[in-house]
Amino acid sequence: MNRQASSFSNVKALVVGLGDTGASCVRWLLEHDASVRATDTRDEPPHAQHLREAFPEVPLTLGGFQAADFDWADLIVVSPGVALATPEIQRAIAAGKDVAGDVELFARAIKHSRSKVIAITGSNGKSTVTSLVGHLCAAVGLDTVVAGNIGLPVLEALDNRETLGKDPDVWVLELSSFQLETTSSLHPDAATVLNISQDHMDRYAGLDDYAAAKARVFAGSGVQVLNRDDPMSMAMALPGRAISTFSIEMSAHPSPVSYGLTRRKDRLWLAEGEETLLPVDKLPIAGLHNAANALAALALCRAIGLPSQEGRRSRNAAEPPTAPLPYDGLIPALKTFEGLPHRVQFVAEINSRAFYDDSKGTNVGATVAALLGFSVPVVLIAGGDGKGQDFSPMQGAVKNARAVVQIGRDGPLVAEAIGDACPVHRAESMEEAVDLAFDLSQPGDAILLSPACASWDMFRNYAHRAEVFIAAIGVLKAVETLKQIGGVSRRRQDRRIRSIEIQGEERRTRERRGGLHVS
Repeated sequence: MNRQASSFSNVKALVVGLGDTGASCVRWLLEHDASVRATDTRDEPPHAQHLREAFPEVPLTLGGFQAADFDWADLIVVSPGVALATPEIQRAIAAGKDVAGDVELFARAIKHSRSKVIAITGSNGKSTVTSLVGHLCAAVGLDTVVAGNIGLPVLEALDNRETLGKDPDVWVLELSSFQLETTSSLHPDAATVLNISQDHMDRYAGLDDYAAAKARVFAGSGVQVLNRDDPMSMAMALPGRAISTFSIEMSAHPSPVSYGLTRRKDRLWLAEGEETLLPVDKLPIAGLHNAANALAALALCRAIGLPSQEGRRSRNAAEPPTAPLPYDGLIPALKTFEGLPHRVQFVAEINSRAFYDDSKGTNVGATVAALLGFSVPVVLIAGGDGKGQDFSPMQGAVKNARAVVQIGRDGPLVAEAIGDACPVHRAESMEEAVDLAFDLSQPGDAILLSPACASWDMFRNYAHRAEVFIAAIGVLKAVETLKQIGGVSRRRQDRRIRSIEIQGEERRTRERRGGLHVS
């Protein structure tokens, strides 16, 4: 692998949008000898100052787009956060300009590489499945790079490999619908659309439009991995393609390429065809939705030829890119995957109530899946920036919930959709929501933050939302502990509780000063 193979020496490239992805595009294009300009509608996007200092030769147009930049460019590189419907981009497309995203540039650069590519998209679970696939591939001995929407921009990952001068055995890519809109040359060896539920409806004309963007992951001739429990995923099956499927049910006619659950002696097992692989309760990641994630990950790995058990190889796919491999199989590695932060992650237990952080649950489908994974009553904290979603699917999912505490700008829409399916209460801050949820709960209950919404109306991002949630739990735990301490005078106890509350108020003031509306 070398940079000369992807030379842009005669290309004038305009990078549109200067978030993490846009900044990685600027760096990579410059490394490949392109002439680069960059633009953003924000007055001071996150990477502007760094780009000024590191690459003073790159003109930046900030605070709005200028037609002259688009007229100058041969190549328009669009960041995922910038809609293709933007008038300037539409005019560039109409003029025959090359309009691409970072994943498209990546795909063109690796066109002749022998590396395998596994691509994962879907409304929910894609980060978990991407991480799990990466974990499994690495565990069986493959040189593995995990990149994309999961956090490491694909061009930054590619630049790292070009510097090393060595292709990985496998690229494991998480791809968003926004990235796929501008991608046409990526032909994964195995790909999946895990599921489809409403998300980003503020950017798409409807669910079919959104699903069509996701389906672009199946370009090429690789194995399609489809979800038997999701009709829109199954509808993406293409004629003449190798197909594997997964489900939390067992197929009536199991085959070697159908993955599901089966019951043996009162235990649920992961199964490949008719062969049992691992009891579900041996997975470190809990819940039926995570069993589905594990099945999808297995199907993707098997599709590129990896063995589920020691010494076995796939019966329906090509050999791994390097051979022989000293591995013990995928199943032992499943038992060592601990999951990702903010995905139904246990936080603490207070007075026999367990708190869970699912701040990454930013759409209705994710929250419904999280709720269905619990076998105990749940008090749900939900709401935020709803992104134009229909919240009605939550009504059925909360019928067995203890209560819902709604927060944020679109919390009232959540409450309206739930109706009288369960009691709904309003909180004006995360701290108030945590306290109220605790008061509404009973011993043995779970208290779940799974907002079904984006965070931008109240927080910097979903991770910041989780930080505030966890901090509020910490204050609550301290207060409840003090209440239970015997021998402490009431006056002294009240003084210590008030000290904790003041610390919380000071922290919230710092957060407000830092700005809660920065995406």
